[in-house]
Amino acid sequence: MVGPLPLPVTPDIALPESLGYRLKNKLLGAPLHTEELENERLGIPTALAVFSSDCISSSAYATEEILVHLLPYVGLAAFLLVIPITVALLVVLGFLILSYRETIKAYPTAGGAYMVTRDNFGLLPAQVAGVALLTDYILTVAVSVAAGTAALSSAASFLAPYRVEISVAFIVIIAMTNLKGVRESGKLFALPTYFFIAIMGVLLAIGFVKMGGGHLHPQTLDLHPAALKKKGIISIGSAGTGMLYGLSMFALLRAFASGGAAVTGVEAISNGVTAFKKPEWLNARKTLMIMGGVLATLFLGLSILSTRTHAVPYESGTPTVISQIGKTVFGGGVMGNVLFYSLQAGTMLILVLAANTSFADFPRLASFHAGDNFMPRQLTKRGHRLVFSNGIIALAVASAILVVVTGAKVDRLIPLYAIGVFTSFTLSQSGMAKHHWTKREPHWKRGLVINGIGAVLSLVVDIIVIITKFTHGAWFIILLVPVMVAGLVRLNRQYELEEDQLEQDVEESVTAPIMRRHVVLVFVNKLDTSTARAIQYARALMPDELRAVHIAVDRAAAHELAERWRKLGLSRVPLELVDCPDRRVDRAAVEVVAAELNGGTEVTVLLPNRIYSRFWHRFLHDNTANEIASVVSQLPHANVTTVPFHFAPRAPKHADATPPA
Repeated sequence: MVGPLPLPVTPDIALPESLGYRLKNKLLGAPLHTEELENERLGIPTALAVFSSDCISSSAYATEEILVHLLPYVGLAAFLLVIPITVALLVVLGFLILSYRETIKAYPTAGGAYMVTRDNFGLLPAQVAGVALLTDYILTVAVSVAAGTAALSSAASFLAPYRVEISVAFIVIIAMTNLKGVRESGKLFALPTYFFIAIMGVLLAIGFVKMGGGHLHPQTLDLHPAALKKKGIISIGSAGTGMLYGLSMFALLRAFASGGAAVTGVEAISNGVTAFKKPEWLNARKTLMIMGGVLATLFLGLSILSTRTHAVPYESGTPTVISQIGKTVFGGGVMGNVLFYSLQAGTMLILVLAANTSFADFPRLASFHAGDNFMPRQLTKRGHRLVFSNGIIALAVASAILVVVTGAKVDRLIPLYAIGVFTSFTLSQSGMAKHHWTKREPHWKRGLVINGIGAVLSLVVDIIVIITKFTHGAWFIILLVPVMVAGLVRLNRQYELEEDQLEQDVEESVTAPIMRRHVVLVFVNKLDTSTARAIQYARALMPDELRAVHIAVDRAAAHELAERWRKLGLSRVPLELVDCPDRRVDRAAVEVVAAELNGGTEVTVLLPNRIYSRFWHRFLHDNTANEIASVVSQLPHANVTTVPFHFAPRAPKHADATPPA
């Protein structure tokens, strides 16, 4: 029986670090040891900034999205419908908060919807939940930076033509910060999050005081279509008659679906429970409640102020509704301008930093998929600063492409938004309902009611979003999710096939008798230092037979090589010349090796491998050795080994000298 082995002591050898590693240290800081992962955990204040920025930031544009779909149908009567729709969405939010409290307690190991769905419905439904969330996280980044850029452009209109470049720059900055580590990103992003909450608190306080005193007046609007078009305001219709002012149910539901963006991001905390300080589940639940309370207050407060100020959306997206409310509430003067620009700065920062929630959760969720063999295993690796670096980079690239394709316009991205997250909500809450019904743990009936209602509400909202947004781009997500799931299933089958093959006859292979004969073949192109090094290594193997092989494409060069071989006295290693008139070097190499193979022979092929000091140097040389290795290694009991020879940055003057083999 083999017991635990002591870890070897790493010898103190001064080895040069690669340029890439030195650059990584400069950009990201010194690497963190695995044991330091515990120190990277977050307390409630920092965790609120890391995981809640997406959810809280949606209050900045949710009211505007409702108005966009109401004003063209019912005109200024839309301001009377904003609050009822907001309240309806807050009811959904309340049940989602309560539902995810149950999820966090039952699944404190993180994973959220993915883990819940996997444990209760199986791996395939879990892929649907996971893919839906992953696509939503990509959209969250794109929507957040685009909305943040719109807020910036509202304060500095000359930046509007550069919204794509600015949005991509924001993505790069957030990705780089996250690569520095969880605590580093949390510290950096905490201040902007709390600044936004504070300035919004000031806005609501001043706004309600003015409204209570009758000093907050709506802006005057010329509702003539020509006047609206000249100012760039969206079309404003006329109110009809009836309970909803003539508004069709479809238009009402579309407004509700657009405002549903406000409740996205609720799941973020449940996906990152393990990032919290101990007790993880308790701190996560507290943070979840704080996040829900803050979002509800800001969303409802802005909706109320919008009904009083009559802030309207613009075709270009700027100035935003929240900026118009700020301008009206704060008024003019030095202090009013200071507060207004503080609001714009806070809004821009929170909207941009909302992308950080995705950067915190996407890599972690992708690692769960990869751990179950449904995504590339590189996503399970923690990087330089103990974060899932490959996931962070993948998210940054995908979201940047989306921003470029859509021109960083929020109205093009919003229709794609929310479908994924409400699909995962539905599966997660349905899974939790099944969990309560199956486990029958204490208070299971209360949990069943909460998660059951949460599942129904999520499903209803999901259906509304799909129907009302289908022709505006939702069809793309509906098509994309099953396509991605099919791709992940195909990847899983490949991983399973590989593991099955690797596990077959392991014991038999290990205990099988070794071959009676070992032949080593050194493939030689010309006699130089790299070849000499390969022959030196071949002799150290002490095979039963050793010889060098030259594939003779050029007969004159082959005879010259043989003559030099003889003059240097390399008779201990015979040289075999193989004629190759059709220049198929790889085919000739396979035939040589195959001729040696029989029931009791193991063949080792050695290939000199030249390692160049500059990456571009490798493009100056052919790839014949790799081609030989690729085809020869397919033969049973044929093994290919490369013997490295490292070129110095500058060749010495005596480089032509050939050391003895």
